Amino acid sequence: MRKRVVVTGIGVVSPIGLTIDEFWANLINGVSGVNNITYFDTTNFATKFAAELKNFDPVNYMDKKLSQRVDPFTQYALAASKMAMADSGLNLEKIDQDRAGVVYGSGIGGMWTYDKQQNNLINRGGVPDRISPFFIPMLIADIAAGRISMEYGLKGPNYATISACTTSAHSIIDSVMIIQRGDADIMVTGGSEAVICPMGVGGFNAMKALSTRNDEPQKASRPFDKTRDGFVMGEGGATLVLETMEHALNRGAKIYAEITGIGMTADAHHITEPAPGGSGVAKAMQIAIKDSGISANDIDVVNAHGTSTYYNDKNETEAIKTVFGERAFEIPVHSVKSMIGHLLGAAGAIEAIAATLTIRDGIIPPTINYQEKDPECDLFYVPNTSIKKEVKTVISDNSGFGGHNTAIVFKKFEE
Repeated sequence: MRKRVVVTGIGVVSPIGLTIDEFWANLINGVSGVNNITYFDTTNFATKFAAELKNFDPVNYMDKKLSQRVDPFTQYALAASKMAMADSGLNLEKIDQDRAGVVYGSGIGGMWTYDKQQNNLINRGGVPDRISPFFIPMLIADIAAGRISMEYGLKGPNYATISACTTSAHSIIDSVMIIQRGDADIMVTGGSEAVICPMGVGGFNAMKALSTRNDEPQKASRPFDKTRDGFVMGEGGATLVLETMEHALNRGAKIYAEITGIGMTADAHHITEPAPGGSGVAKAMQIAIKDSGISANDIDVVNAHGTSTYYNDKNETEAIKTVFGERAFEIPVHSVKSMIGHLLGAAGAIEAIAATLTIRDGIIPPTINYQEKDPECDLFYVPNTSIKKEVKTVISDNSGFGGHNTAIVFKKFEE
């Protein structure tokens, strides 16, 4: 009998809220976090908008000295983790720190730091001693996982995942497997991203991945809509505390949901375009459902990757039809990216949090900006208004550049 894994703490800093309550209230009310970019001058950029964090001040979550020695992506990770640890109610003096670990990812890492330090090098005559001694520790994508473990004295398994837009879903999956095999009782997991900077926006513009709907930024992220023209970049951090069911019950923890199934595949097809028919993500969902010990008929909601790009939304729709058959036209499918943009490496974790809250409250957030039906995307996407209904099981899927696919099944906890 493998160990059962439950979610006991959640924390988030997002474009629509810097607390769980604010994030969730805005999500179910269909509030967009997208607006014109304020971080840098976008005059020469094809895309001039993104889903930035509003009013985020790192010193609300860490001391000023530390905030100056970490990249924004690590600031977001530490902020979200501080909330999740507090939410979990863990007493760090009473846990076995050798059996508590961290798997935490970022798709890109410290791009802001790279931008800044490269400019220092170029603008100051190309002299290498102008580079900060903290450049590498601020840049590397694993440093958020390391910082979290240092902050809380967690000495169990500790590393980062990097797999583009499936990064934090892989972090959660790895954490589940670590707990199931008996190597830890507690895992802090999730992901963060902070790439709304000149190189980040410019890079995604160069590959024609971003929406350029500059006249209507709040309507730019429109997953599954016929007029979608690319994704909207978002940023933030999302952290989940996972525990064995026994550990959680023994300490009287509140339990949001149980993770009952996980699935991972590769397309082995193209560096950015999903496999035809969404075959890879369909297989990941089928694996996760089988691993959960249920059937596709038991899934109540699909928390979709739903990026607002042509190929993802089309192929993901086909994948859902493959998995659910005729029932695909009835099951609610929704994309929270319509409101928060695409958080890249943090997408899987923030969507996992949305899935757990959907189960807790029985509310399915909408896919906003859904206006014109696409014959190639013909499912029920919870258009524009949230739905209140009992939800026992949610499957959340993600896909990433490089052909990575993940799926996680969240289930209402029953002892």
